[in-house]
Amino acid sequence: MPKLSDVRRALDELYPPAWAESWDAVGLVCGDPEDEVARVLFAVDPVQAVVDEAVAFGAQLVVTHHPLYLRGTTTVAADTFKGRVVHTLVRQGVGLIVAHTNADHADPGVSDALAEAVGLRVTGPLIPDPTDPAGRRGTGRIGELPAPEPLSAFAARVAAGLPATAQGVRAAGDPDRLVRRVAVCGGSGDSFFAEVRAAGVDAYVTADLRHHPASEAREHADIALVDAAHWATEWPWLRSAESALLAVSEKHGWGLETRVSTHVTDPWTAHAPMSFAPTTA
Repeated sequence: MPKLSDVRRALDELYPPAWAESWDAVGLVCGDPEDEVARVLFAVDPVQAVVDEAVAFGAQLVVTHHPLYLRGTTTVAADTFKGRVVHTLVRQGVGLIVAHTNADHADPGVSDALAEAVGLRVTGPLIPDPTDPAGRRGTGRIGELPAPEPLSAFAARVAAGLPATAQGVRAAGDPDRLVRRVAVCGGSGDSFFAEVRAAGVDAYVTADLRHHPASEAREHADIALVDAAHWATEWPWLRSAESALLAVSEKHGWGLETRVSTHVTDPWTAHAPMSFAPTTA
């Protein structure tokens, strides 16, 4: 049975912390490196429901995409929600490892999994990592559909390929516009519109699109926008990370058991379609 330090080393090789953005907080958050690990739970968010699931599963390690502490803190008191997470992990002997922007930049990474989930063949990164001689790592991905299809059908494809959330999937553009070449970015991607335009794509799939950046992007160029929930665009990576760790486990004879959390930790829980429309006098 491997130690936490062994699993940590394996994950660091798959998703090197050096690939993370300077502002990020990745790697081992809590846990004794000498503890043995038999079961691992993968999840997007390190929230209490996920930690409770890990305990019920009998896991000794949780691997999440989002950090628990992205900025400095002065307390892990159990009467704060993050402190309660830490206390539960420590009391139950469960470690926590975060792979965030280092997993975004990896090959394969978060956006590769998103592209696969919506039926795209990846042709390269949206923003290449200049340190990768193979030109495969980087932020976001560019891919192609097997054949062109209307934006309305493509948005339905995205909705069918991602886990359901209250938000669903929104699209901006002519519903009949044909889509073939697509850029994707798991998580918040409205800071990459210049790169999307330069890529010469028909559509861009990402999350957390805000009014002004989206409106201005549509004015700049006729590129369709497809906006899904942040959690939903990153969840497919969990399966990829699980498969990668299981391959390492098999190679070393560790016999790890793994599970991908299906808890929907997207914060939005309901959707009410609007019926009011302004009228002219």
